[in-house]
Amino acid sequence: MNILITGCAGFIGYHLSLKLLLKKFKVFGIDNLNKYYDPDLKKNRIRELKTNKKFYFYKIDLSNKNKINQIVKNNKIKYIVHLAAQAGVRYSIENPEAYFNSNVSGFFNILEISKQNKIKHLIFASTSSVYGNNNKFPLNENFNTDKPLSFYAATKKSNEVMAFSFANIYKLPVTGLRFFTVYGPYGRPDMSLFKFTKNILKNKPISLFNSGNHTRDFTYVDDIVAGIFSLIMKPSINKIPYNCFNIGSGQPKKLKKFVALIEKYLGKKTKIKHLPLQKGDVVKTHADIKALDVYCSYKPKTDIKIGIKLFIDWYKKYYIIK
Repeated sequence: MNILITGCAGFIGYHLSLKLLLKKFKVFGIDNLNKYYDPDLKKNRIRELKTNKKFYFYKIDLSNKNKINQIVKNNKIKYIVHLAAQAGVRYSIENPEAYFNSNVSGFFNILEISKQNKIKHLIFASTSSVYGNNNKFPLNENFNTDKPLSFYAATKKSNEVMAFSFANIYKLPVTGLRFFTVYGPYGRPDMSLFKFTKNILKNKPISLFNSGNHTRDFTYVDDIVAGIFSLIMKPSINKIPYNCFNIGSGQPKKLKKFVALIEKYLGKKTKIKHLPLQKGDVVKTHADIKALDVYCSYKPKTDIKIGIKLFIDWYKKYYIIK
């Protein structure tokens, strides 16, 4: 079966592509390999994926609608997992235009391509950030999401609304996934686990916003991938074929606890720079994952202690740290 993964050189896109190749899918991956973070990390992910002959890579930006459309059409693709996006809450404060171009205009192109090619199921990445500073937990899909605190979150909220309209007007089967804090091997260098590990190993202090009193629904990447995989063949059969699910661990942890586990597995203590709450950040996330469990038996299995150790083992091996 042929499937298109946008953002295949990204963290989740890479892991999902690996899983699909293992399950004998033919994976067509697109990515623009931008420089938001270390392009070498992205290139190495692609290099690994290319060792499988059923993986086909195209370096394309989401703005290139015609070329993406040709790939979908020529390869008779009927399933798309759209993970390509400009990520990161903090960077959206500095460069909102990049988020509009990729996350709004680029997503519109994917919707149009899906409509034109009668895609059987389009799955796309949303984010827990759409909930804003909600103080009722766990966060449920039925909660109001009209007050995103960052422009990044606003673009993802707009994706959900755009997708619903396409499902309604064109009967395009679409599922949005609100990702919570995903971590694991080959993770993004701009995320806390990567930055903390790197600084502690280099004997540099780490910066903790809100003094580490943030609470996050940390979710190991393999659990996320298992959830996406279980959804691919399960588009909505409702009159308006649209679904939107939380996908997280349902087991939130304080960032301070996260740091303590990193220190434990590195065998090193760190100096901490305590900083105030960053503009656009939410204080707590905690996913209600019952709806996804009912729909496709989604049950995250990886304890945070195991997940952090697996990341640190990968990091040391990748950067050859003895």
